[in-house]
Amino acid sequence: MSEKGATATGRMSAPDREIVRRVPLFAGLSGEMLERLLAPARVENHPRGTQLFSQDTPATHFFVILVGWVKIYRMSPDGTESVVHVFTRGDSFAEAAIFAGGQYPVTAATASATRLVSIPADPFLQVLEREPAVARNMLAAMSRHLRQLVSRLEQLQSHSAPVRLAGFLLSLVDEEEASADIRLPIDKGLIAARLGMQPETLSRALGRMRAEGLEVEGERIRVPDVQRLRDLVRQ
Repeated sequence: MSEKGATATGRMSAPDREIVRRVPLFAGLSGEMLERLLAPARVENHPRGTQLFSQDTPATHFFVILVGWVKIYRMSPDGTESVVHVFTRGDSFAEAAIFAGGQYPVTAATASATRLVSIPADPFLQVLEREPAVARNMLAAMSRHLRQLVSRLEQLQSHSAPVRLAGFLLSLVDEEEASADIRLPIDKGLIAARLGMQPETLSRALGRMRAEGLEVEGERIRVPDVQRLRDLVRQ
């Protein structure tokens, strides 16, 4: 599964397992069952621009991101790339494709240097076939997660572009920081896709955020007063 240039690091560390344990798909599972499901999994390091899988190819793995960013996108017949979503630390992706037993409906590529868990589909599904109670638990957890995502989407759509941007910037800042120097982890087009807006809307939002004291210079953003961002998000 790894592209040329990727480094497989083998088994997961204890911190890696804690990240995976918080993925909705695995919510509520016992430690023993989690170990069984993840026994064939491997941790991989990928440089930016690594293609993890291609649209319309067999769905053989799904993934959990430990560090970094991954974009999923579709290619139109004329070769235009349309970004569907951008995932980051703690997100899982491609599990729906492996449950459907079909093909990946999108292409996935790393948008930054990325460390992730690659979980092969066949042994994972074999465990679920032998443990229907576990499968039901996972379906229930995914259903709860879907309801939460719908609720978050409704909240997102009700927020202005500057508020959405402020929330994203706060996710890049340590909680205890009073001020921060941020380097955007991915390009602005992908950030716009993550926030559900057009790139030009993101550019306007960045301009408006200067009124909140932000200093924007290319990919670097200086936030003199992080609390102002927190206040903006809470409005």
